[in-house]
Amino acid sequence: MNLAPRSLRSRLLIGLLVPLLLGIVANTVSLYRQALRAADTAYDRTLLASAKSIGEQLQVTGAGDAARVQATVPYSALEAFEADNRSRMYFKVSGFQGEMVSGFEDLPAWRGRLPDRGPYAALVDFYDDTYRDQPVRVAVLLQPVASPEGRGMATIQVAETLELRQTLARQILVDTLWRQAALLVVLVGAVLWVVQRATRPVRELSAQLRDRAESDLSPLAAPDAPRELQPLLDALNQVMSRLAHLLEHQKRFVRDSAHQLRTPLAVLKTQVQSALRGDVEPPQALQEMRHTVERATQLANQMLSLAKVEQLRQQGDAPVLDWAEVARAVALDLGALIAERQLDFEIATVPAPVRAHEWALRELTRNLLHNAIKHCPEGGTLAMRLVGDGRTAALTIADSGAGLAPGLRERLFQPFAAGERGGTGLGLAICGEIVRSLGGSIALDDRVAGGRVVGLDATVRLPLADNAAR
Repeated sequence: MNLAPRSLRSRLLIGLLVPLLLGIVANTVSLYRQALRAADTAYDRTLLASAKSIGEQLQVTGAGDAARVQATVPYSALEAFEADNRSRMYFKVSGFQGEMVSGFEDLPAWRGRLPDRGPYAALVDFYDDTYRDQPVRVAVLLQPVASPEGRGMATIQVAETLELRQTLARQILVDTLWRQAALLVVLVGAVLWVVQRATRPVRELSAQLRDRAESDLSPLAAPDAPRELQPLLDALNQVMSRLAHLLEHQKRFVRDSAHQLRTPLAVLKTQVQSALRGDVEPPQALQEMRHTVERATQLANQMLSLAKVEQLRQQGDAPVLDWAEVARAVALDLGALIAERQLDFEIATVPAPVRAHEWALRELTRNLLHNAIKHCPEGGTLAMRLVGDGRTAALTIADSGAGLAPGLRERLFQPFAAGERGGTGLGLAICGEIVRSLGGSIALDDRVAGGRVVGLDATVRLPLADNAAR
C-alpha cells in the first residue's frame, strides 16, 4: 500500500516537536528526581534531629563491664517530631552490647556501615527498610554516652513511614508537570507560528501556479521568496522556458506544414481535374502528378526531419560516433548520384569522434553532400575532407558550382528560403538546426581563384567528444 507523502509543514512540525517533546520529558524526569532528592534531604534532617534529641537524654549507670545505657525519654517526646497525622515515627535505643534499652523492640536492627564521607557532622546512616509491612525511612545514629562511672557507644534508630514523603512527591510531580505542560504549549505555539510563516512562500508559489492559465509559461516572479526556494524557482523557470520553446516550435511546425503542403496539394488537385477533363494526355498528366507527389513527399520528409532535430535536442547526452565512418557511408549511399553527373569525386577523412545521434550526423552530412552534387556542373569536381585540430573536427564539402548570390548566404539557413535553383528550402535549415543542437558552427564560403568564383565550400565544425563533454 502506497502512503501519501507527508507535507513539508508536517515534516517540519515532526522534526521540531518530537525532539522538543523528548527534551521536555527528559527535563521533567530530571527535575522530579532533583526535587525528590531535596525532599529526602529535608526529611532525613528531621530524622537526624529526632535521633539527636533522644541521644541527649541517654545516661550511663554502673561502671566498667557493668556499665549500661539508660533512656529516660518517654515515647511522648517523639510527638513533637512527627510531621503530621499522616506519618508515624518509631525509635529504638540499643546499648553498648546491642542490648535493647528502649523503644520498639521489633524494629529491625541496623546491619549496615557508616558512610566514608557523610553529609552531616555526626555518626549517622540513612537507609530504607520495612517495618510492620510498611516501607519506612530509618536514620541510625551512633551516640557516644559517658558518665563518671562509665562510657560507651549507644545506637539510636528512628524510623518514619513514607506517607508524607509520597504526598510531597506527588505534589512536586504535579507542579512540575503543570509548569512543563505550560512551557510545552508555549513552545508548540511558537513552532506552529514559525512553521506557518516559513512555509507561506511555498503555499503562495503553489497558488500562483494553480491559478495560472494553461498557456501561460512566463517566468515565475517571487521576489519575496527565501533564498532556499531560489534554486527551485530557477529550475521551474528553466523548465517553463524549455516548454515555451518546444510549444513555439510545434506551433511553427504546424503552421509551416499547413502553409507549405497546401500548395502542392492544390496543384495536385488541379492536375487531377485537368486530366479528368482531358486537357492533357494521360502520360503527361501522370508525369506531372508524379513530380508534384515527389515534391510534396520530399517536403513532408524534410519537415519531419526538422521536427526530429528538436526532439533529439530534448533527449540530452548523445553517444560518441566516428564522423569519418558516417561520412564515408553517406558518400557511398549517394554514389549513384555522383556517377550520374559524372563528377570527379575525392574524399579524405581522419578519425573524428564526436558526440551526436547517428540520425542527426547522417542527415547533416547527407544534406550538405546532396546540395553540393545538385549545384556541381556535370563533369565538375567535388571533394569531401574531414580533418581535426585536437579540439574540433571540420568537415568541408567543396563543389565547383557558381557560388552564392550576394545577400543569400545567411537567408539560406532560414526555413523555406530556397536558392536560385529552387528546392524546398529546408535542407540547409535542417543542417543549421542540427549543428546548433551539437554545439558546432556552419559556414558557406565562395572559393575564389584568379579573381572569379570557382566553387562553394560548406564547412561544418563540431567539438570532439572529449571537448563536448567538458
